[in-house]
Amino acid sequence: MLSHRRRLLGAASLAALSLGLPLAASAQAGWPSRPIKIIVPYPPGGSSDIIARAISQPLSEALKQSVIVENKPGANGNLGADFVAKSAPDGYTLLLCDVGALAISPSVYTRLSFDPSTDLRGVTMLAYSPHLLVVHPSVKANNLKELVALSKTSDLNFAVTATGSAPHLAGVALERASGAKWTYVPYKGGVQAVQDTVSGQTNVLMNGMLATLPQVQAGRLKVLAVSKATRMPLIGDVPTIAEQGVPGYESGTWQGVRVAKGTPDAIIQRLNKELITVIRSADIRSRLAGQGAEVVTMAPAEEEQFFNKERARWAAVVKAADIKLD
Repeated sequence: MLSHRRRLLGAASLAALSLGLPLAASAQAGWPSRPIKIIVPYPPGGSSDIIARAISQPLSEALKQSVIVENKPGANGNLGADFVAKSAPDGYTLLLCDVGALAISPSVYTRLSFDPSTDLRGVTMLAYSPHLLVVHPSVKANNLKELVALSKTSDLNFAVTATGSAPHLAGVALERASGAKWTYVPYKGGVQAVQDTVSGQTNVLMNGMLATLPQVQAGRLKVLAVSKATRMPLIGDVPTIAEQGVPGYESGTWQGVRVAKGTPDAIIQRLNKELITVIRSADIRSRLAGQGAEVVTMAPAEEEQFFNKERARWAAVVKAADIKLD
């Protein structure tokens, strides 16, 4: 009986190959046939986590399979990214992260267990949330110029979501361009960095608007500037950093989806289509806009180009600041 089954399977394989239809293509046609995991490589409550949980249910409905959000924080997002890079390339394990922050890692870490450029493939970008430059309400500065002046006469602690993170390097770039002076205090995630600035344990913070704006609206943090090239309609009275004496300055968090290298093109294209449809829906677009995030989508090739440009851009900042981590 076993020999007979093997002959049948062998015949089926030869038939598929003779028709130019590899068995992998047959498997793709049935995708997805089991639950999908969205890995968020940061603690709950941050920008990536907010977006992952916003899209998980509508994506589940579109794909007719359960979509589970799983947080795998550690090593500035690299622990979760490594997990996805080493997962089976079958479209069942997705990485939803700050793509810009992921592009920084190869420049910051002397020993990285994976290469995000070659071990992961882009699926799409989802949203952009500029950084907000905020301070504890007790800080006697109401704009960037006053903050820079204060930093030269007072000891200011600058909370960073993690050493080598996008908000950290955004702070370094701002410090170098404006002449400010502050001491960096590293955390293991944006939520804790925000909480400690709210409590007054740290004085200054740059973080994604999506996760930081609620604290500003509640009066627990004071916003001095936004890191977008142009003002945000939601907070139209808040000037940009560029307007306040740092021409061309722009930073932020770019949430996107990547998968393991080797994931079939057909699955990547299907994911791209469904994710874009979900994130562009009126409900989610409106919800994100109300929190300070803009829906930004890309084709897989465009996401790859963006990643490579960000990697080169931040490598220059890392080199100038001489930031290296093991």
